[in-house]
Amino acid sequence: MGETSSNNHSDLFIDLVDDMYFSALYDEEEVFPISDEKYADELQLQEVLISGTIAQTFCKICMEVAPSSNMFQNNNCAHVFCRACLSQHIAAKLQENITVIKCPEVHCKGVLEPEICQDIVPKDVFERWETALCESMDIGACKFYCPFSDCSAMMLDDADEMVVQAECPVCRRLFCAQCKVAWHAGISCQKFQSLDVNERGKDDLILLELAKRNRWMRCPKCNFFVEKVEGCLHITCRCKFQFCYRCGQKWSSSHDCCSSS
Repeated sequence: MGETSSNNHSDLFIDLVDDMYFSALYDEEEVFPISDEKYADELQLQEVLISGTIAQTFCKICMEVAPSSNMFQNNNCAHVFCRACLSQHIAAKLQENITVIKCPEVHCKGVLEPEICQDIVPKDVFERWETALCESMDIGACKFYCPFSDCSAMMLDDADEMVVQAECPVCRRLFCAQCKVAWHAGISCQKFQSLDVNERGKDDLILLELAKRNRWMRCPKCNFFVEKVEGCLHITCRCKFQFCYRCGQKWSSSHDCCSSS
């Protein structure tokens, strides 16, 4: 009778426990009761399986399963890791003075690029990474920064070809790669660099573009813009300086271009 009662009790226990959770207690090599540690591990696995309706991904750094939205995939390989784990991995490698940081996956040759990982690492880590890359490649003299003060992203001049108009890969605004300033539309680099420092502002450049479009001449002495409406090419500026409206040179009756209006 005692044996029968014991079997009935076991059957009742099995009926009351969900099949998914009961599998955590079953072990072909281990007789009940199994260890608490093994039970906890198996139970956690079952809970992960039950929650499978939410997209989950396994991270090989922390050895945990996390929502796919918390994961990061490198653009040079197919391996996926927790954003936080990968951020710590990058910071640790920089601490070891390693600048070319590879994917944490064993035997993977994929390289992590600063621009791709910018959103997952702190700003100071990102800047330290880019600076370290420049120094390791011995191209410190070839690096420059976005001219817009609210961006200042670091870029490299590979010197393979002369680039004038360029776009910042971070803020997407145009700038002059030669003058290292915001793009000076309608004005050559030579002309821009000949301007006084106080004349290189946005409004000054707009005025220069307007003068060029309307063919205004600038007094060689006081730099004031003059517009000729009618009459000859002999211009007397408000500063009393006389010059030729066609060539901009000091007025001379013997000057060739001044012989016709």
